[in-house]
Amino acid sequence: MRRLLANLNEVVGRNVRVIEMVGVMMRIASFSLVSWLGPKTPFLLVWSLNTLDALALSWCSMIKRDLAYILLNVFWIGVGLVGIYRAI
Repeated sequence: MRRLLANLNEVVGRNVRVIEMVGVMMRIASFSLVSWLGPKTPFLLVWSLNTLDALALSWCSMIKRDLAYILLNVFWIGVGLVGIYRAI
């Protein structure tokens, strides 16, 4: 298990900029859906995307040891989990 995590950290570390860009684009897409669709928004999809991008961005922030972005994105994981729970 430790070896798997070390390998994953290595892969994320080598691709941190790409993963961050994908995460940011996911967040933009999820909140754009809310803006465009209003009450017809598929909120389970929005909160699932938001939580996945927060996980990816948190991981990148931890590798970069950027405390402000770790805190921000871990917060968004919590918000996303609450949103998923409420959407279900």
